[in-house]
Amino acid sequence: MTSRLTTRIHAMLERHLPEQRLFLKSDEGTRFLRLRPGTQAALIAGMGLFVGWTIIVTSIFLLDTISAGNAREQAQLEDLRVQERLSELELARDARAAEARLAQERFALAMDQVSLMQTRLLESEERRRELETAIDVIQLSLRDIRRQRDAVQTELATLQQELQAETGTTQTAASRERELARTLAYLTGALEDTAVQRDESLTRMAEAQSEVEELNFAAALAAERQERVFRQIEDAVAMSMEPLDEMFRAAGLATDQIIGQVRSTYSGQGGPLMPITMSTRGEEPDAMSLRANEVLAALDELNLYRIAAEQLPFSMPVRSNFRLTSGFGYRRDPINGGRRLHAGTDFAGPRGTPIHAGGDGTVIFAGRQSGYGLMVEIQHPFGITTRYAHMSRLHVSEGERVSRGDRIGDMGNTGRSTGTHLHYEVRRNGDPVNPMTFITAGRDVF
Repeated sequence: MTSRLTTRIHAMLERHLPEQRLFLKSDEGTRFLRLRPGTQAALIAGMGLFVGWTIIVTSIFLLDTISAGNAREQAQLEDLRVQERLSELELARDARAAEARLAQERFALAMDQVSLMQTRLLESEERRRELETAIDVIQLSLRDIRRQRDAVQTELATLQQELQAETGTTQTAASRERELARTLAYLTGALEDTAVQRDESLTRMAEAQSEVEELNFAAALAAERQERVFRQIEDAVAMSMEPLDEMFRAAGLATDQIIGQVRSTYSGQGGPLMPITMSTRGEEPDAMSLRANEVLAALDELNLYRIAAEQLPFSMPVRSNFRLTSGFGYRRDPINGGRRLHAGTDFAGPRGTPIHAGGDGTVIFAGRQSGYGLMVEIQHPFGITTRYAHMSRLHVSEGERVSRGDRIGDMGNTGRSTGTHLHYEVRRNGDPVNPMTFITAGRDVF
């Protein structure tokens, strides 16, 4: 049955593919190969399959190339938009910093004016009290002189009556009357001088009162200017504090705990500011001083936020053109296959691209480590560490202090890597977290 079917197939194929013979001539003789119709059909089918497979593979390769080109262009456009956004944010940050500096300068100038006005008010109050004391002394002197004058006049009248009773006339006491007259003239002159001094004191007191009123008016104007300055400073502090607080919350960090730790452990900078004025008489500070102290406390807290933000990895480790090739989370392993956790973020770029520290800290490892290749690990405060792997060259050594933005190495392809890129990790208390959480949180601030 099988041979009959085979014979029938050969007969059908022989109409289109007649049997061919391939002659092979050599020194020993001539031989030939028979190419039956079935064999020819198999060869033709094989060649057709090969050509079709080649066309399909070429088409897939061309489609992948076109798609990769479109993805590359989209990534470049996205990089340009990110760079433009970063430039705009840097300009906005510089503008806010300039506004804060101007507000602080205006605040210091207003405080100087307030101190000057307070000094002048105190001097005018002292002069007014001195004038009031002088007037009281003069009035007491006038009362004493009047009493003395009245006593002398009474005594004179008594003596005249006694003399008239003894002699019947007052002519014998002429010398005593002349002496009393001189005494009365002296007292009268003293009274006139005292009255002149009193009038002059009243005039000076009126002038002092007018000056006090002018100073009070100037103080009211200064208070109004201070109110405007205080409002501007308070608004500037609030505007500066809000994005920092949102940045810490977006990164999943407890701001109260961080600020408390910075306040208790940071030395040399960022300490609490002294009150603007203190009473030397044991009195309670006035409302303006209390408000100024509140502003200074807010500025101190803003400074603590800034210190904490500088120490944590909120900035990008790559500031040149790059391509984000792999994010944080589970993925297919690019070398061995299988689903595994990718504990960081990959930034691809040219070899030698500068790598920058994401925040202030201390280098706790700088060298070659299995899988990571050339790697730098930085210890930041609050249990945060960052790792920078697969670098081609290191610019820091173990134990070195680095600041946010310092160049710590160059991008490379060392260790377990398929191409030139940076593997960037952020770990909290040893556990990996998504680095883009910190970078995205700090994007509107740095």
